[in-house]
Amino acid sequence: ADAERASHAKGEFLATISHELRTPLGAILGWAHVLERGLADPKGVRQALAAITRSANVQVQLIEDLLDMNRIESGQLRLDMRPVELPGVISRAVEGVLPTATTKGVGLRTVLDPAALAVVGDPGRLQQIVWNLLSNAVKFTPAGGRVTVALDRIGDDAVEISVADTGQGIQPEFLPQVFDRFQQQDATTTRRHGGLGIGLAIVRNLVEMHGGTARAESAGPNRGTTLVV
Repeated sequence: ADAERASHAKGEFLATISHELRTPLGAILGWAHVLERGLADPKGVRQALAAITRSANVQVQLIEDLLDMNRIESGQLRLDMRPVELPGVISRAVEGVLPTATTKGVGLRTVLDPAALAVVGDPGRLQQIVWNLLSNAVKFTPAGGRVTVALDRIGDDAVEISVADTGQGIQPEFLPQVFDRFQQQDATTTRRHGGLGIGLAIVRNLVEMHGGTARAESAGPNRGTTLVV
């Protein structure tokens, strides 16, 4: 039964990949044809170039996620471990998500514990972890909602990063699967929210490679979600 569920989930994932890659590609080709035929005025040209750039960036991110998952599964992903100050890592991740949050009308709040310890880790991968958590929270939070990222010291030898949103929440029975590969609460390609459903799986793998853990908390549908590493 587990094998059948895994096979079904993988089939849905492959269908999702096709849909997610085709959508930005369609936008790129459409605007390229407009430019090629000279149908756009200067304002239209700027709009077309912005749309092409935005769609290309979406594709780049999708492909990077697929490559990261493949590296993780094949054991080829290596960490560049060094002392890292997490406030800077979190700030850079927030800067990366801020334009999307602002466009959508979602507020971003940062709460950093000054007593939080420095950690030994890969700064790029730690930033990727926080960016993925924030992007996921913004994606599932409606306009007027709020996302809060917090850094706290836990005991004498650990730190905790949490990303809490006021979004759609998670069904209790789905909470244990949030960080699994190929898993989404709504896995159909016609769902309102895009994505491949592997971002949080990458988060968990990267966190575990750093010796940490990841968990999800939610009081239920429409009551927000908190993701903690």
